[in-house]
Amino acid sequence: MENKNEELESAKCYGCWTPLLDSIYFSVDCGFNLHKKCAELPLEVDCLCHRKHPLILQFTGKWFTCKICHETQLEGFVYCCSLCNFALHIQCVSSPPIVEVKCHQHPFTLFWKEVSFICNICGIEGNCIPYICSTCGLMVHKKCLSLPQAIKLAFHYHTIFRTYFLRQNEFKDCVCIICHQEVNTEHGSYCCSGCDFFVHVNCATGSYDWYYVVDLENEKDYFLRNEAREATMIKHFSHVHDLMLSDKIVDDDKCCDGCMLFISSSFFYCSRCDFFLHKSCAELPRKKVMWFHPATHAFILKLDCFFKCSWCFRVSNRFAYECSQCKMTLCLRCAIPSAFKCEGHEHTLFFYRKYDGQCNGCGCDMNYGFQCKTCNFTLDDNCVGLPPKIRHNCDKHILILTYHDDNHYPQSHYCDICEEKRDPNHWFYHCKICDTSAHAKCVLDKYGFIKLGSTYEEGNHPHPLTFVKKKYYYPDCLVCCKPCQGLALQCLESECNYIVHWECVCPDTLKEFSYENHFSGSQRDIIGHDT
Repeated sequence: MENKNEELESAKCYGCWTPLLDSIYFSVDCGFNLHKKCAELPLEVDCLCHRKHPLILQFTGKWFTCKICHETQLEGFVYCCSLCNFALHIQCVSSPPIVEVKCHQHPFTLFWKEVSFICNICGIEGNCIPYICSTCGLMVHKKCLSLPQAIKLAFHYHTIFRTYFLRQNEFKDCVCIICHQEVNTEHGSYCCSGCDFFVHVNCATGSYDWYYVVDLENEKDYFLRNEAREATMIKHFSHVHDLMLSDKIVDDDKCCDGCMLFISSSFFYCSRCDFFLHKSCAELPRKKVMWFHPATHAFILKLDCFFKCSWCFRVSNRFAYECSQCKMTLCLRCAIPSAFKCEGHEHTLFFYRKYDGQCNGCGCDMNYGFQCKTCNFTLDDNCVGLPPKIRHNCDKHILILTYHDDNHYPQSHYCDICEEKRDPNHWFYHCKICDTSAHAKCVLDKYGFIKLGSTYEEGNHPHPLTFVKKKYYYPDCLVCCKPCQGLALQCLESECNYIVHWECVCPDTLKEFSYENHFSGSQRDIIGHDT
């Protein structure tokens, strides 16, 4: 027997259909292998859940669905009553009568009777022997008791938690983020209550590529909170000083050091230096999964790195998510969930992999996009990532992304940058003070997401170089000899007059094409689920 260990490593017990080497086994001459414990099973048992007849041990020749675990065993031993078509797996015959689970305060008891019920965890009808919590009035499948309490799903930023029911008056739209069907608030689901994010239990756990289990005991809290659990001060891993929470915007020109968008909502700031983070950016997880990428490929949050986003192809030197395996890199503006709400529409937008139509933001043709289930509104991935506020030298004020032009005077429907017509039903940037209006493609400059004042090591110069944009005086670039308008690198060392266009010295991998190319109607290939 010892000489056949290599053969037996792949062999399984014909009784329970698990690997033979898991326990003591023996094999009869015909090659019919059994664990010792399976060979010594009693030929019949009396069971509380079937009192009419004893259950006879059989080697199944047909498919029986176990009345406890509700799963069908294709091969192996079962205890069966052929007269009543009643069967139990040999493992389920000795199921524990009482089970304690971490995510519920009371134990679950095996209800030794076959009944019809709706499982309070998965919401699926069962006609089997359930586990019950008599205190809370819950009835659940045996297999559902082992579902994880908390998971990270590829379709959402935060950890989502399994719940047995939801209070309907606390939420507006309870729609599953994956199948886009309603989530019954009386049954179980996974949810993030702070984001109104819901998903059916079976949808969330339907593919191992979409989620991983979160160990809550090892989850670290990076936030310092008061007794009310409000994070008024944090110690963020991206900055050396403590950051304070505020919602008072004193300077409209301040940008988030994570996503490089203007500060427009609650944010954290450093009282010692010029450092700001949106509250949402400060709460981003160090590791996450993306809904369009396998969950086994975790994305790691990287800080202050130079990269070109694999989705929007914009260059930045702030926060990025990088796949730990394939090195795909995303800026924070593109690391969006598959369903979200934007300021340009009142309802939640869901990602649809197959869609034939036009974007409501720019009018470009689409073959996939983010669509509203309630009304005929769809956005492509370019318009989804448009900054809500931006600066441009066409106006001295900040331009605001505007979703509809209420001015019906046709002469006003022109872009003040390219001087061509624009569709008043499409999104555009506007300054109410100066009545300046412009296409999104005309406003968004190249290299607009590189932080001014940050440094860069350029191989042909011995000193660190600083990113600058000159306003009034444009010295000549030492490479192309043209005035340094736009983004430039300058040496701030005394008596060093080195200044060059960023585009003259940047690596080819960090070159950025004109943003007008984004709005050409062509779209990138994307991984996603069919909806």
